[in-house]
Amino acid sequence: MGDRRSVTVGVLGSYGGRNVGDEAILTAMLDRIRSGRPDVHILLLSRDPEYSRRVHPDVEVVGWEGVCREQISEHLRRLSVLVLGGGGILYDTEARRYLRLTRTAQDLGVPVFTYAVGVGPLTDEADRAWSRTTLSDAAEVTVRDEESKLVLEEAGLSRPISVTADPALLLEPGDGGEALLRAEAVPPGVRLVGMSVREPGRAAEHLDAEGYHQLLANVGDFLVHRLDGHVVFVSMERDDIRHAHAVVSHMADADRCTVLHGTYRPQQVLDIIARLDLAIGMRLHFLIFAALAGIPLLPLPYAGKVFDFAQQVGAPALRGVVRENTGLLLAEVDRLWDERPARMAHTSARTASMRLRAAGTADRLLAYLDSTAPRPLVDRPVPTVASAG
Repeated sequence: MGDRRSVTVGVLGSYGGRNVGDEAILTAMLDRIRSGRPDVHILLLSRDPEYSRRVHPDVEVVGWEGVCREQISEHLRRLSVLVLGGGGILYDTEARRYLRLTRTAQDLGVPVFTYAVGVGPLTDEADRAWSRTTLSDAAEVTVRDEESKLVLEEAGLSRPISVTADPALLLEPGDGGEALLRAEAVPPGVRLVGMSVREPGRAAEHLDAEGYHQLLANVGDFLVHRLDGHVVFVSMERDDIRHAHAVVSHMADADRCTVLHGTYRPQQVLDIIARLDLAIGMRLHFLIFAALAGIPLLPLPYAGKVFDFAQQVGAPALRGVVRENTGLLLAEVDRLWDERPARMAHTSARTASMRLRAAGTADRLLAYLDSTAPRPLVDRPVPTVASAG
């Protein structure tokens, strides 16, 4: 394990993928680790090392995709602990990639701490087997929601699993959003409704692009007329921009929309969302940011993690993002706007509770580090012995 006076924490997740939510998780995690253990050295395992070095210049970064076992083992041997997570990384066909590297660390004697990880869908037997065997040997397993715990239990993991909350809940909104919106030519002095879309794919297998584009277009037109609002599409991944434009192409009031095109850090996206009057969306971290900003929000669940978050925060959520739900969705939007003061107070109280659970993940990791790699002694004056005279 190397010199125990030098504590090196490895962090493995979907980092370097240019996803605002994943980068928000990483930012919050690193802030907590550093504030609790300033002596810790961070080694970030990134999907795109060059990108991660630009965004996190004070962190050591190494690539792991396409790297042979022998080469990555040189870095893993230096670790005091490998942190797996957070974020939704354990799902079909993807879980085995992360867990194969995790098992390599364990084979080298490196303990693994699972950090508020998101799990599911997990139906492929190979991925379920990797999850069972690897996480059974982890020092601690924490997941970000009840859905993730249930998926792991159904996969056969029998060890204790702690439910905490998404690390991104620990971010704090600032005051830079207005300037960023003006730079994107969003008109001032109007009601702003934020919308979030995402692409279909492995993490959203049942999402029909054409159907949900039309559904959100209907919602957008309704918001323009009902609230005399301006719709702002906030992208959490670059490909979201394409799908936002597809939604706008179906709208009758496309001139009352702005698709944000800038590349923003998590804090900047949070600041932008804090300037909105209402948030309706699919991306989990868009909704988390809305909750942090204290604005009314309506989740559009395309997956269990979004529905679980809606339940935790006390927000309404329809099952299924499909055109057949258009009437129900418009009714929920209408009710959300009319009841927004009460909804905001309720959501804020729930969010405060979730933030405490999110902080608990970092507290657990820091306690584990203290037990396995004690903090360095603070320099203290050597007591003098009085002379006998």
